[in-house]
Amino acid sequence: MVNFTATANFIWAVADLLRGDFKQSQYGRVILPFTLLRRLECVLEPTKDAVLQIAGQGESFGDALPALLSNAAEQPFYNTSPMTLGNLGETQILENLEAYVQSFSPEAREIFDHFHFSEYLEMLDKANLLYLVVKKFASMDLSPAKISNYEMGLAFEELIRKFAESSNETAGEHFTPRDIVHLATSLVFMDDDESLTQAGAIRTLYDPTAGTGGFLSEGTALMSEMNQNAVIRVHGQELNPESYAICKGDMLIKNQEVANIKLGNTLSDDQLQYEKFDYMLSNPPFGVDWKKVQKVIQSEHKVKGYGGRFGAGLPRVSDGSLLFLLHLISKMKPADEGGSRIGIILNGSPLFTGGAGSGESEIRRYILENDLLEGIIALPTDMFYNTGIATYIWVLSNRKSEERKSKVQLVNATDVFVPMRKSLGSKRRMFSEEQIDSIVKQYGEYEPSENCKIFDTAAFGYRRITVERPLQLAFYPQDEARLSALSADKAWAKWDESLRLQTLEALATLDDKYLSRDGFKKAVTKAGAKLSAAQFKLLQKHLSEHDSEAEVCTTKGKPEADSNLRDYENVPLTESVEDYFAREVLPHVPDAWIDESKTDEKDGKAGIVGYEVPFNRHFYKYVPPRSLEEIDAELDALSAEIMTLLQEVHS
Repeated sequence: MVNFTATANFIWAVADLLRGDFKQSQYGRVILPFTLLRRLECVLEPTKDAVLQIAGQGESFGDALPALLSNAAEQPFYNTSPMTLGNLGETQILENLEAYVQSFSPEAREIFDHFHFSEYLEMLDKANLLYLVVKKFASMDLSPAKISNYEMGLAFEELIRKFAESSNETAGEHFTPRDIVHLATSLVFMDDDESLTQAGAIRTLYDPTAGTGGFLSEGTALMSEMNQNAVIRVHGQELNPESYAICKGDMLIKNQEVANIKLGNTLSDDQLQYEKFDYMLSNPPFGVDWKKVQKVIQSEHKVKGYGGRFGAGLPRVSDGSLLFLLHLISKMKPADEGGSRIGIILNGSPLFTGGAGSGESEIRRYILENDLLEGIIALPTDMFYNTGIATYIWVLSNRKSEERKSKVQLVNATDVFVPMRKSLGSKRRMFSEEQIDSIVKQYGEYEPSENCKIFDTAAFGYRRITVERPLQLAFYPQDEARLSALSADKAWAKWDESLRLQTLEALATLDDKYLSRDGFKKAVTKAGAKLSAAQFKLLQKHLSEHDSEAEVCTTKGKPEADSNLRDYENVPLTESVEDYFAREVLPHVPDAWIDESKTDEKDGKAGIVGYEVPFNRHFYKYVPPRSLEEIDAELDALSAEIMTLLQEVHS
C-alpha cells in the first residue's frame, strides 16, 4: 500500500515554489486543484485515444455525444483535449492550460470553476511560476496503477488537512478536525457491523453541511475497512463554493457520483428534497443566525407543519443549529424500511436554551417523545480550529435496540484528550486512536459508570406550572409621597379637573390606612368621589401596597392573584403535579394555588411541558473548599516570602 502521507507531503512540497509570491493560506488553492487535475488526467490516460476518436466525430452523434464520451472514457467524466500537462508547451502555457481544463465534462469542469482556478493560473503566470508548477505536477505518477482510489482519497484528505492548517483562521467554518470526524462516524456506524460485513451491502451517507467532505470521506473509509465489498453512496450539500469544490473533487477521486454533491443553502434550498438516507453526519456552524433565510423557513414551518422539516418548532433566529438537526430528522428512513442513524456536533446551547413552550424546548420535546435521541457525548474544550467552547456529539436513531428504547445515554468524555504539540488556531487538544476506540467501546457497552449515565427519556421533561398567591392590599390615602406620585401620573392629568379636586378632597377625609380594598372603595364613594373601574385602578396603583395582614381581594367570589407574587415551578414529568405542589410549595406558602388556565397545547393539562438536557448537572462533582487553616498557612508562607524579597531589595 502506498504511504498516502508521504504522497501528500511530496505533492505539498510544491509550496516551496510558491513561497514568497503567495501567502501561506493560498497554497492549497493552487495545490488542491492541480492535484485533482493530475489525478483525473492519469485516470483518463488509458482511454484517451478512444475519447479523442469519438470527440472527432462529435457532430454526427448529436445529443448522445456526452454519454458516448463517458462510455469511451470508462469513467463518469472525460476530457476531449489532445493536450496533457506534459505537452502544454512553455510559450502559451496559460492559454493552453485554460483550454485543457475547459475540455473536461461539465461535472468535472465545474469543480475548477469553484476553485477560481483560472484566477490562480493568471497569478502563477504573472509570477513566472506557472510552467514550473505544471512541470512539477506532470512528473507525478498519480495513476490508479500506482495509487488506488482509496489511497488517493486519503492523500487528498491529507492535503485538505494541510490546507486547513495553513489557513486555520477560517478552517473551522468548513473543516472538522479528523479526530472528531472519526469518533462521530464510528459512533453512527457502530450498530451495523453485521450488515456491513455482508456481501453486497449498500448504504447511503449524507452530510447537509459537507464542508470539504470530511464526514463523507471518513464514512467511505470506515465502510471500506469493515467490508471491502460494501458500497456506500455519499450525498452532501455545501454553502461555501470553495469547500464545495474541494469536497466534489475528493468524491470524484474516490469514484463517487459527484452529481450527489450539491452547492447551496441546505435550510432554504434543499437540493436533495426527496431523498432519505441510512446514515447522516453533520457539523453545522455554531451559533450562526438564520436571519437571511428566515422568511423561507418560517413559511415552511407555517404552511407545511409536520409535513415539512420544521413542524416541531423554530429556534431563536440567533442560532440555527437545531434547524439542521430537524432537517436531518426529516431525511430519516422509516423504521420499517431499515431506519436511520444520525450524528451531529452541537455546542451546549441546544441542550437547554429556551424555556417550556419555546421553539428550542418544543424541538427537544419532539425528539425525546418520539424516542429519537440515543445518546450524547460531551467532548473536551479546545477541540476545534475556530472555537474553544464545549461541544457535544448527539447520536439519534429510529432503529434503537430493545435495551435502548425510551432511554438516553450520556457519556462524559471531557477529560479524555491528549495535548497537541502545536496549536492550530483554537485547537489545542485532540483524541488519540486509542481514546476514540475507548469512547466508542464505552458507548457500545451501555453500562452505567462514573462517566456514563442512562436515563429514561421522560427524565428530561418537566411541566412548568404557574403558582399564584392572593392579592392582599393595604391602602394609604393620606401618604404624601403616594399622593404626589398620583398627581404626577399622565393618566391622572386626563381626568376632569373637577373630578380630580373632588377625589383629593374625598381622600383627605379618610383614615390613614385601610386593610380592605372593598372597604377603601366604599369609603371613597361615601366621601363623594364616584370613580369608574379604570379610575379606581389608578388610585390602587399609587396608594396601595402588598400587606399579608390585609383582606384578600376577590372578583366574583374568587380570590384575585397578585402578579407581583407570581412564581413558577418546574415539576418533573415523572412526578404528579399535585404531589409535588403539596410537598414543595404549600408548606412554604399555604395560600398558594396552581393557575389551571395555563395549560399545555398538546396534552391540555395544567402547566406547559418543557424539555432540557442538563448534562453538566448529571456529572457535577462537588469539590469542598479548602480549610481556613490551609489558607492561613499559605498566606503566612507568602507573607514570609514577600518580606524576604523586600529585605533583599533594601540590603
